[in-house]
Amino acid sequence: MNMKKFFSLEWDAIAGIAAAVVATVLNLLQLLPEQVVFPIVLGLLTLLFINFIRHARNNELTAEQVDRTARAVRRIQSELKPADVHLIGPRQLRSAHDDFMHHMGGDTIWFNVCLSMYRTQPQFDALLRPAIENPRITSLHFILDESQRGLWQQDIAPRIAGCAGGAKVLEPCWTELSQTTSFILADGQISGQPEALLSFWGEPFMARTSGQGIPRFVFRLQAHSELLPHLAELARSCSIAARSR
Repeated sequence: MNMKKFFSLEWDAIAGIAAAVVATVLNLLQLLPEQVVFPIVLGLLTLLFINFIRHARNNELTAEQVDRTARAVRRIQSELKPADVHLIGPRQLRSAHDDFMHHMGGDTIWFNVCLSMYRTQPQFDALLRPAIENPRITSLHFILDESQRGLWQQDIAPRIAGCAGGAKVLEPCWTELSQTTSFILADGQISGQPEALLSFWGEPFMARTSGQGIPRFVFRLQAHSELLPHLAELARSCSIAARSR
């Protein structure tokens, strides 16, 4: 037993119990008269009462400390604001994309996305088909640069036609997009409010391999992000510009 544990023992209680045992044994052996045992009993009761009061006060102090700590934690939690944006790197990119496709819903906007990501059948099945066949999604609205029209008509549109729910995919808005911004905007299943996956063309966010855009980093915008209204307005203005051409 180390010294810390040794000094932490309730020596007053141990001494009282030992005295009570000795007095009882001596009384049974008729070596100690009852007149002496009675004061010993009163002394032990007094000792136990004092010990009880001491522990009760310690318990009150502990309860006050716990209460102060709990209030401090609640105050800190109330002052903490959840992050508006999460940066997702290459290792978590696929799982984050799949999670977003699975939980998204409502009318979705696909702005300036790189169609070459969906060019092959395996890539189409892994990256775009889950959104098309997601029953919570009511429409998919693509806003694309004119340079991708041929790829859409040759490779993407025929595959969409073969999907259950392909009718939800609206005819793309074709326009000239000079922005490097690319995003998918949809309602989140849990929040019920718009959320987005945001990326940018070019290094370091997207690399090109054999003419194909490969995302490296994306931003996951939470429902309370102040960027979301700006993305929605960007998509709206580009759609208006495309219809007015």
